[in-house]
Amino acid sequence: MEIPADAALWQRIADHHIGPADASLTFVARLARENRWSLPHAHRVIDEYKRFCYLAMTAGHEITPSDAVDQAWHLHLTYSRDYWEVFCPVVLTSPLHHGPTQGGEIERTRFYRQYADTLAAYEAAFGAPPPADIWPTANRRFSVDPKGVRVNLLDDIVLNRRVALALGLIVFLAGFIAGRMM
Repeated sequence: MEIPADAALWQRIADHHIGPADASLTFVARLARENRWSLPHAHRVIDEYKRFCYLAMTAGHEITPSDAVDQAWHLHLTYSRDYWEVFCPVVLTSPLHHGPTQGGEIERTRFYRQYADTLAAYEAAFGAPPPADIWPTANRRFSVDPKGVRVNLLDDIVLNRRVALALGLIVFLAGFIAGRMM
């Protein structure tokens, strides 16, 4: 990736460490735990969150994060002293407010467009497209993924749709055969 146009801003963002360095549960470890990500993936998401923050300050238009980047942003907001007393005033030199959707078709269309514009701004600023595993297409972000839910894997079992259908068919056939044998 190339160095963005505002190198000083980018360097301040890239160098910023979120949360106390001596915490037994670091920001990256908490992000990984809360999203059931590996530590390397959580580190990558934080890198992408920093790129998002850079774009928010330089793109010249409203931008929209990917879901993964939004999870990092939400968690950073809970580190309120760092976010409001250091990150925004010292690192970004400007407040960066989180504005969630109000819902509805007009908002969905607006955020879809903003997200597509964000992906284009990312490529223009960093000289490469964003990683697809962290920044999915606008269609995936706003048409497919919002239908998903966060699941606690300690309480629930998640099966691939094809596996679930195959198991259902097996159970149905076993019941049908057992009924015919009686």
